[in-house]
Amino acid sequence: MIGKSGKSSARRATAYVCSDCGSEHSKWQGQCTDCGRWNTLSEIALESAMPEKSGVAQSRRSGWAGKVDPPAITALKDVTVSEESRETTHIGELDRVLGGGLVHGSVVLVGGDPGIGKSTLLLQAVTQMAQTMPGLYVTGEESLTQVAGRAVRLGLPLEGVHALAETCIERILEQAAPMGPRLIVADSIQTLWTETLTAAPGSVSQVRESAARLVRYAKETGTAVFLVGHVTKEGGIAGPRVLEHMVDAVLYFEGESGSRFRVLRAFKNRFGAVNELGVFAMGDKGLREVPNPSAIFLSGHRGPQPGSCVMVTREGTRPLMVEVQALVDHSPLSNPRRVAVGMEGNRLAMLLAVLHRHGGVAVGDQDVFVNVVGGIRVQETAVDLPLLLAVLSSLRDRPLGEQTVAFGEVGLSGEIRPVPNGEERLKEAATHGFKRAIVPKANAPKSGKVAGMDVIAVERLADALEHA
Repeated sequence: MIGKSGKSSARRATAYVCSDCGSEHSKWQGQCTDCGRWNTLSEIALESAMPEKSGVAQSRRSGWAGKVDPPAITALKDVTVSEESRETTHIGELDRVLGGGLVHGSVVLVGGDPGIGKSTLLLQAVTQMAQTMPGLYVTGEESLTQVAGRAVRLGLPLEGVHALAETCIERILEQAAPMGPRLIVADSIQTLWTETLTAAPGSVSQVRESAARLVRYAKETGTAVFLVGHVTKEGGIAGPRVLEHMVDAVLYFEGESGSRFRVLRAFKNRFGAVNELGVFAMGDKGLREVPNPSAIFLSGHRGPQPGSCVMVTREGTRPLMVEVQALVDHSPLSNPRRVAVGMEGNRLAMLLAVLHRHGGVAVGDQDVFVNVVGGIRVQETAVDLPLLLAVLSSLRDRPLGEQTVAFGEVGLSGEIRPVPNGEERLKEAATHGFKRAIVPKANAPKSGKVAGMDVIAVERLADALEHA
């Protein structure tokens, strides 16, 4: 486009970006044609790329000084493979969730509800790592006085920690370049914005571009980056879905309202196990790690009670003892209710059908409520057998045997299928004083017994109900 002055001017246009998949559309529409989600398109302003007259603008746009050599094509067989260099965060539960420590050059996204403890955890980590990894805490939501006040209140060491109250990504990287931090915490990614876009901070385009700049900076300089992300009312990370694909690890902070316990769960990790779990307790001195979470989840267990069964689940590389509770009561409704908290509701309905068909126990006219105590969500099939045992116990109003634990998958034909790491689960149960275990036959220890525990191996659901 040629203006009155005879010079070409930048032509502005708009596009519509899906907040879930990040795809662009030329016009607004109710449904994204790529991912099929409704009402996820938001408008962004586009500007045509203009050639820069000097290298100053390009250096400013990149956000840090220094020349980076372009990558070269290399034969894969010639690439030197070495183990990732990790640094401990000096917080054992955080190291566990990260896969053994923080990898140099990695980008970790931490999400969770407001006030759950995201900023507190990362402030504890950056202050305790300051001796080995000089850190920069970038705050876009709080003043430096607030950040320093929290650190002093928690009794954290402040030597070697620097802070910056800024939201412009170009200025952040310009300030970080001469300092050369090995760790950057950005709190939060939704407050950052770039000068190259005219959209408002927090919009899809600003969040995506700001995260892309930080990811590129981390990979080219080897700096580890923590990003704090807000969550939506559905519980997912706010902003474009592509944000979770750009980072190396996605951690969610979870916790029951009114409880001081927090659970940090890895939903994505390129350098460690997925679904790894870390447990913390919130106190007046910040977050304190809980090295033995099984004792916490069983702290309210008061021996044999009708409708209760203890199981051994596995989160990442850690076995956990949790209590599964069931309440079966006569329903006044023509369509009895099936409510599951801490597990999938459809699986509950399926297991009740198996209980009727292969166990001879009918609950078709009963309301069935199931809960996994402690706010833990069990996603593995090892919960099948203890769930059905708890349902039967509530229906008959008779508790299971004292100090009894169970785990196992139940098939549609009534068979009891094995689950991974059976012997490790039994050892965990024996550590906590359980004397009796009902497990799949294939999970029975090869020696036939575990020290101090009577292991009952079953092949069919009817056998398990009989022993229970």
